[in-house]
Amino acid sequence: MGADRVGGGRRGPVRTVVSVACGAVLLAGCASMPDSGDLRGVESTPRQDPQVRVYAQPPREDAEAPEIVDGFLEALTSDDSDFETARKYLTANVARTWKPEASLTVLADGPDSSEKLSSGGKDSSDAVFSLTGEKVATVDGQQVYSPAGGQYDKTLHLVREKKSKQWRIDSPPRGVVMGKSDFLRNYTSVNRYYFASNSSTESDGQPVAVADPVYVRKKVDPMTQTVSLLLAGPSRWLNPVVRSSFPTGTALKKDVTQLTPDDQNRLTVPLNAKADRVGPKKCQEMAAQLLFTLRDLTPTGVSSVELQRSDGTQLCGPLDESDAETAVVHEVAKDGYQYFIDSKHRLVRLASASTNPESFAAVPGALGEGEKELRSAAVSRDERKAAGVSLDGSDLYVGSLVSGASLGEPVLHSDGKTQNDRLATPSWDGEGDLWVADRDPDHPRLLLLKNGAGEPIEVDTTGLDGRIDAVRMAADGVRIALIVEKGSKKSLYVGRIERGDKASGQKPIAVVEPRSVAPQLVEVTAMSWAGDSRLVVVGREDGGVQQMAYVQVDGSTPVGSAPAALTGVKVLASSEDEQLPLMAYSEEDGIVRLLSGAKWQQVVKDGTAPVYPG
Repeated sequence: MGADRVGGGRRGPVRTVVSVACGAVLLAGCASMPDSGDLRGVESTPRQDPQVRVYAQPPREDAEAPEIVDGFLEALTSDDSDFETARKYLTANVARTWKPEASLTVLADGPDSSEKLSSGGKDSSDAVFSLTGEKVATVDGQQVYSPAGGQYDKTLHLVREKKSKQWRIDSPPRGVVMGKSDFLRNYTSVNRYYFASNSSTESDGQPVAVADPVYVRKKVDPMTQTVSLLLAGPSRWLNPVVRSSFPTGTALKKDVTQLTPDDQNRLTVPLNAKADRVGPKKCQEMAAQLLFTLRDLTPTGVSSVELQRSDGTQLCGPLDESDAETAVVHEVAKDGYQYFIDSKHRLVRLASASTNPESFAAVPGALGEGEKELRSAAVSRDERKAAGVSLDGSDLYVGSLVSGASLGEPVLHSDGKTQNDRLATPSWDGEGDLWVADRDPDHPRLLLLKNGAGEPIEVDTTGLDGRIDAVRMAADGVRIALIVEKGSKKSLYVGRIERGDKASGQKPIAVVEPRSVAPQLVEVTAMSWAGDSRLVVVGREDGGVQQMAYVQVDGSTPVGSAPAALTGVKVLASSEDEQLPLMAYSEEDGIVRLLSGAKWQQVVKDGTAPVYPG
């Protein structure tokens, strides 16, 4: 705990470690400061240990200004529910108005307070300290994470209070500041779920779930935090393309301060009057949002949800996860097969459940019969049709995965002068539309073919600076992952898909507000969606070697280990279903796959371009 703190004043025993292995009966008692037992300084608390909670100590009587600064910064990393102890280091007026939830700044090694601009001598009435560090990320008031860079440099002003003669802070930094390891120990990422608001599936009456990650404090009632954040609505970035089934203004009932599942893992959620008149269908969607959001938060998971009106009567439920999956489109792709291009340049497939990696066969239809030699392909999420790029990269074909189906003329052609300047691997969204980048330097474009046919629609990519090198659509149809090349740098972005109204003169479709999600990588060579809000990436840091890693769509690093190392990776394929194996094309080993808990396994030496549906 506090392992990130560097510099600072005198270090005292400003932590109390409380083991909460005492069980449920004593849990309430563990939440307050013990009045006996030893105090000890804590340099580092094991990150994954849920049985340890750490509380800060209040300021010591007659503590000098440097000790107050150090104690305050330590208190910011404790498990106090409302930063109660940190407030004790502030003057009374500032303690009442300070808003720690307004923002969080994450530094590489924690704030350094070693530079004392005015340390406050024996007869001084004020002191000024400089807080510095290297920024890694910020978390805003919506608890949304964003990568950040540059230097953090803020001042901390202290005064000696007239009555008590004690040093207190009267000008704290905005929000909370802490080091990266303290952040990872204190906070965890949770996907909130909303519904795509601009899809045809939505208009047909079955909403499509979209993940919207936020960070909550791990040991400060994360369930109630998460539900409150879900009710508050989606992040500003995602808001234009999603909706919530909770009516605007819906919140927990005023007297509800904590949500706890019963012994059957059923969670009852009392809501305020804004939700009192919601109909059965809307209420089912609301319960589905809660179930999807909470299912990974607790060790055993919430099995069902019941919603209550403001008067305590049942609004709907209990709704379990099978009910939620029926009411909402969540996993669009079937993922019955894994696909790749074999040595004959045909599209072949391997059953996902197969334990024999060599039991692959050509797909039904022209793309599997070798009528056109292919270098890459994409299979629709319902696995009924596929798109293939010709061996030289100039033509795009779309064919049915049915025996005897013919191929027809190409649906798209690129005039790029070299193979690398022609068509990238295409990608299908959950709507059945096909996306592909034409890398022709004279006319670089991102194109959309409705249902994989018809006149290509050019997508507005004004917000991107560079040429699109690779495209992967999310199953929800509202987010797109792109590798963008500019000069010698290849960067990974996630953009929001907005579909305009032609009648009103708006642009028909655009990639809006693309965000860099792996800014530390200067050369991203491959990527794929690997979960609702996670991608798997192959890239290289400046001066480093090729590495494979998972990244979140908000730019944070998910908890857990990276995939096992593999050399010479050129293509990655993964599924939104995280239980399915990761696949790759390696120059050394051909097509390989990685089953959970195993090592990379060769499927076939002479094969390229692995893909999952999508």
